[in-house]
Amino acid sequence: MSFALTNFRLFDGENLLDGLHRAVVVEGDRIADIYDSVEALSPEVERIDLNGSTLMPGLIDAHFHCNSPSLDVGSIDHLHPSHLAQFAREHLESMLNRGFTTVRDAGGADYGLVKSIEEGLISGPRLFIAGRAISQTGGHGDLRAAHAFEPCGCGYKGVLAMVVDGEDAMRAAVRNELRKGAHQIKLFVSGGVLSPTDPIWMDQFTDVEIKAAVEEAERWRTYVMAHSHTAEASTRCSVNGVRSIEHGTLIDAEAAKIIADHQTYVVPTISVMQSLGEEVKTLPQAAMDKLDRLLDEAGEAIAHCHKAGVKLGLGTDLFGELHGRELNEFTARAQIDGALNALRSATSVNAEVMDMKGQIGVIQKGAFADMIAIDGNPIENIGLFDDPDNTIRMIMRGGKTIRNTLDCGVA
Repeated sequence: MSFALTNFRLFDGENLLDGLHRAVVVEGDRIADIYDSVEALSPEVERIDLNGSTLMPGLIDAHFHCNSPSLDVGSIDHLHPSHLAQFAREHLESMLNRGFTTVRDAGGADYGLVKSIEEGLISGPRLFIAGRAISQTGGHGDLRAAHAFEPCGCGYKGVLAMVVDGEDAMRAAVRNELRKGAHQIKLFVSGGVLSPTDPIWMDQFTDVEIKAAVEEAERWRTYVMAHSHTAEASTRCSVNGVRSIEHGTLIDAEAAKIIADHQTYVVPTISVMQSLGEEVKTLPQAAMDKLDRLLDEAGEAIAHCHKAGVKLGLGTDLFGELHGRELNEFTARAQIDGALNALRSATSVNAEVMDMKGQIGVIQKGAFADMIAIDGNPIENIGLFDDPDNTIRMIMRGGKTIRNTLDCGVA
């Protein structure tokens, strides 16, 4: 099927372009051509009039969790797999209906979810998975409580993460996750908020272990993403070949310069911390104490990265009742870094992070026809994303229309 989108303002993933007289031609699942004027179109081409709305690439969430029905992350391990899959389906379908046409899962999603989307069993965004994230014993992905008693000493393997210690075990774990269909590998390299036993400042994994994961991923022509809050852990990630640092909340000016020099990406996740701050009644005191420091310094870390020239992606990292707030990340980031940079992060930069440059996150010839049309100018008013059911008028994934409330079909 071939058709053209006409009469729109264009944000192409990099810049907002002037004028309302362009045309984007879609053939199959790709963008076939972009014209400066509708007069360049063949009269036979069917057209969709976007009524002056802003056409932009479909949004990309570079830090998402499909299997995330509860803020009590340890409880997720006790759900039946078929029950958990229904939560994942709901989260994925909701994300597509908010305009996210691609998500990168940061631990827990599996090959079955990828195939279900590809086969149309789930109407969801493109899904890039890390399989189980990899943690050291006592690290951020080790969800056992301090009082947990395991006489067998067999370690921990849950829904979201598994425990691995030592270089050889790391290589085996990475190889196995890639065998099972992982698109990228996820490590935990510092402490985190929701894990029960590790302080934020705790360095996790040795350099040898991190390098082993990076080497094994590179053999598969892919990469490692790493949870890291502190400046020290983020520096270690960058120096040891990690492609994207997740959160990076305590990065200082010195760390930002090293990260920029190594061309490592950082994917901040601001709104999840703000949302957790609003839901502190549900958190243990130890988690609340960790959260306070991160909230105080997250904006400064982004400013340091921006000044140093670090490329910033955008992620959400929401769990449980926090789902549905994903678009809050745009407002949070715009307040720190400006609306244009927030939109670039969620489109063209996230595509680079995921090694999909030119394929997603842009409106250009040859890219996937993943696009949304939003009423108004989101660079002038980032708050348009606060009401997506009414402001996002069209959602298209791979040339297929998911939503069209423009009061016009193909004409």
